[in-house]
Amino acid sequence: MFSFDEKVIPLDTWITSLIDWLVEGYRWFFQAIKWPVEVTLSGIENGLVAVPPIIIILILALAAWRASGIRLGLFTIVTLVFIGLLGLWEDTMVTLAMVLCSVVFCTIVGIPVGICAGRSDRFDVALRPLLDAMQTTPAFVYLVPIVMLFSIGNVAGVLATIVFALPPIIRLTNLGIRQVHPELVEAALAFGATGWQVLLKVQIPLALPTIMAGLNQTIMMALSMVVIAALIGAGGLGAPVVLGLNTLDIGLATIGGLAIVLVAIVLDRITQSLGTQKKT
Repeated sequence: MFSFDEKVIPLDTWITSLIDWLVEGYRWFFQAIKWPVEVTLSGIENGLVAVPPIIIILILALAAWRASGIRLGLFTIVTLVFIGLLGLWEDTMVTLAMVLCSVVFCTIVGIPVGICAGRSDRFDVALRPLLDAMQTTPAFVYLVPIVMLFSIGNVAGVLATIVFALPPIIRLTNLGIRQVHPELVEAALAFGATGWQVLLKVQIPLALPTIMAGLNQTIMMALSMVVIAALIGAGGLGAPVVLGLNTLDIGLATIGGLAIVLVAIVLDRITQSLGTQKKT
């Protein structure tokens, strides 16, 4: 007779053995996964750091103005100048590079997967438990295997962010495709359109506002991982927050957190406005 006070199923030991086996036998595979992320992140980060701050400010302000109007453009200028005056410009560029890199790979993977789920009920049912697990598993749980498989640093932080931020764009792309009225699809098929033509000229254009909402949520979730990624050696605005927590320096932690919030507001308003434009 067993007791619940004793461990009967050594699942933790099995998982540790599995990770050790993967690290020893398939490191080449995980390095192959890491390589494109590392190259993309390095290119974006080097580009953002090399460009003079005034040019970055003007580009983002112009994007904000074109997306939402003059008020958001001015707010973007004030926000970025304020962050620069706090001495956090380079950390902000590193964070922005990590977020952009994460969003690029989330988009490349998430939109095609979401389209497949939107067009196949069987694939959607099979995919749903995986997305649930990705969204509900605490980030600290999969930081350990990511560190063991990919080492520490910005690339590991981006990979952890991709896992965390991928589900929203898949779910909302799936939702957008399913919300396209069946009669529109039937009409396109009746006029002789192929499956690809229906997808590219009917379903994706009509689903684009919902897809943009998914992109917006992915960006927000990527930014929310900045501090957690800093725990595994990633730089950026999460570093001063973690350092402030470790040293009980509330001022340092506060300005790091404030910079993250301001960047999140700017990116959120730009992507929300782009989604609204697609609806109109």
